[in-house]
Amino acid sequence: MGRLFAGHGHEIRLMSPEYVRPYVKAQKNDDRDAEGIAEAASRPTMRFVELKSQDQLDIQTLHRVRSRLVAERRSLINQLRAIMLERGTIFPVGRRKLELGVDALLLQGEAGLSPRIRRLIGDLRTEWRHLDEKIESLNAEFVELARNDAAARRLTSIPGIGVLNATALIAAVGNAGSFAKARDLGAWLGLVPRQHTTGGKPRLLGISKRGNTYLRTLLIHGARASLPSISRSDTPLGRWLKAMLERGVHRNAAVVALANKLARIAWAALRKGATFERSYPVAV
Repeated sequence: MGRLFAGHGHEIRLMSPEYVRPYVKAQKNDDRDAEGIAEAASRPTMRFVELKSQDQLDIQTLHRVRSRLVAERRSLINQLRAIMLERGTIFPVGRRKLELGVDALLLQGEAGLSPRIRRLIGDLRTEWRHLDEKIESLNAEFVELARNDAAARRLTSIPGIGVLNATALIAAVGNAGSFAKARDLGAWLGLVPRQHTTGGKPRLLGISKRGNTYLRTLLIHGARASLPSISRSDTPLGRWLKAMLERGVHRNAAVVALANKLARIAWAALRKGATFERSYPVAV
């Protein structure tokens, strides 16, 4: 709708309902909502949301479909484990081990299972394969998108940021034009401490967890996977991370700090068109 109005020459300003709500007076109705929106839009400090392009919306939709499929597969796997646990069969931890164990079980004879349950497990295994195929198809599409997009190629040059992270970043923030500074992106993603300052005495709490939960999750997963290799590397980023771990910082806190650092580097790649180089200095 926003792009339609923009095509007719209108200036589009999108606002988060969270920022509009304080301007709505008394009981909620259409008239007061309109008044509150107009009042909020006139504030000089109001933060507006950037209008997404059609390509961004397409990539965002692909990510949401993939996320749903992954959740369905996780739910199916948990249900399959529970069914077998009730019948005295416990499989090792890990999706691949469960997959091999269920396939071996179905190849056996009765294996202590009734024909009805064997058919049910076979149907669940077939459904599992179909979900795997759909997820792999979307993964291949993300790889193709990243290969053909210059911004995505710059993002994937950053350690800890793969195809999923890169395309999710592009879908969420575009060229990062809405963020004046790199730390603004980290704050928007909820990767910085919550602040509760009063009487001039600052107090920092856990991370705020604001903004895009899905993107924050991907960045933290990427940081966790790349932390061992980065901390062993003789690079500015590796030395910064190693020094943090040597100070006794908890590993989970170091992972979040690394995710925040990766988000800042991603801002530079999107906003300035820079490609990550391992010799770049890293601010502490």
